[in-house]
Amino acid sequence: MMIQTSGIVIRESPVNEHDKVITLLTRDYGVIRAFANGARLPKHKIAAASCLLTFSDFSLNKNEKSVFTVREATVNEVFFDLRKSVPALALAQYFAELSLTLAPREEVAKDFLRLLLNALALLCKNQKPHLLLKPTVELRMLSLAGYMPSLVACDGCGAYLTEEMRFCPGSGRLFCSACTPNARFVPVHGSVVTAMRHICFSPPEKVFAFRLTSERAMKELAEASERYVLQIVPERLMTLDFYKVLMT
Repeated sequence: MMIQTSGIVIRESPVNEHDKVITLLTRDYGVIRAFANGARLPKHKIAAASCLLTFSDFSLNKNEKSVFTVREATVNEVFFDLRKSVPALALAQYFAELSLTLAPREEVAKDFLRLLLNALALLCKNQKPHLLLKPTVELRMLSLAGYMPSLVACDGCGAYLTEEMRFCPGSGRLFCSACTPNARFVPVHGSVVTAMRHICFSPPEKVFAFRLTSERAMKELAEASERYVLQIVPERLMTLDFYKVLMT
């Protein structure tokens, strides 16, 4: 059976000197692995489309054992400018690994794909600070995967917003300053809570359309988001470790 879909390469693994296996985040089939025969040969017709973080249109063969093989591929976007900044490329690879971990397998995943593509485009243009872009992708992707934190109001008294609140990464719940939880928490200013709500609840086209002006607020958002990711994702994210080393 032949299928056609658009997708981005989020992982690549060599098989031999000519071939490799690529993992795709696709619009119509979520995360799938496919053999890319000949893709390690520079002049092969699918070589360019099979590179990491390249967005392409794919024609795939699927056999009776549900093994995918790339038949044809046409490049749409290579995100070339990511290669101009090591931190940007490292953050892009982290987003790809997060997609690999959280996106569905062989199910429609157009919202995951849209989020990743928009994030990579913003990274290329350097239009949003990493301290905002990273938690935006993290919180939105977790929400798409069914791990949306409980941000509507204080879990203790129901207060909608106070000047300073507490976010518990272990439970994903929010508390006001009067209802401090008996658990480890991240203090978050009211503006940070508003940003978190925007990230999780806004329509797809407006996910990145918010601002935080103070560095303190951005750091609070980044800490709350990352700690929540580390509670949800069981395995160690090597790309996150590498990115954090670069930023220290």
